[in-house]
Amino acid sequence: MRLRRALPIASVLSTLLVISACSGESADSSEGKPKASAKSTQSAEEKEAAEAKRVGALDTEHLEKATLTGTTKGINAKKVAKAEVEAGRGMKADKKVCQPLASLIGGFTHIPAVSEAHRSLQPVKATNATVGSMWLASHSEKNATQVMKDLRTAVTACPKGFKTLGLTYGKVEKLPATELGDESVDYRITGDIGKQKVPMTYTVVRSGGVIAAFYGVNMLDMKNAAIPKSFIQAQLDRIAGETG
Repeated sequence: MRLRRALPIASVLSTLLVISACSGESADSSEGKPKASAKSTQSAEEKEAAEAKRVGALDTEHLEKATLTGTTKGINAKKVAKAEVEAGRGMKADKKVCQPLASLIGGFTHIPAVSEAHRSLQPVKATNATVGSMWLASHSEKNATQVMKDLRTAVTACPKGFKTLGLTYGKVEKLPATELGDESVDYRITGDIGKQKVPMTYTVVRSGGVIAAFYGVNMLDMKNAAIPKSFIQAQLDRIAGETG
């Protein structure tokens, strides 16, 4: 069987596990919701911009500019529909110490960010079976540092996993750090889908006040499920260009 044929299966599983993972839709989907007036929308944007300036973070407009879109280093990054993004916001772990892990599964940091940007990731080559997603969260540098500290604690304290939204994540393994950005945490979580074990690989990097999380799943070879370092570095370079 060709690897490209296996990709849709992996995509479906990653959608179940990450919720916000695999979508090529526009990030500004507002179907079924009342439209805000231009005045109220502008007010919300101004409020966010003021908060971003106060804490030294990026607002949504600037974070989107700092987030890769299109093909880079053999990976195609697409915006994720807003409805899919929001579906993951309420991920709550049954163990408080594991909350940083549950929040990242949903596509957010456990400490609320000033702004966020989400992308689904798919390989360009048919021989690459790794699919996944990434999300950027802009904080004050103090809060971003705390996010990483709490995440390290969670990886160490939750080796037997946790439950969230009726899903079971039975194993958490610490992986060697990629040593990119200001600091990074790498780990693998095994999710239980029926009788099938699905290993998910995460690389979470801090660049100043921006947390960049990268998720990958490969149903054919879990050891090659991580998003490539070359793509991660390209994203970090983009962040540096926007924040520098």
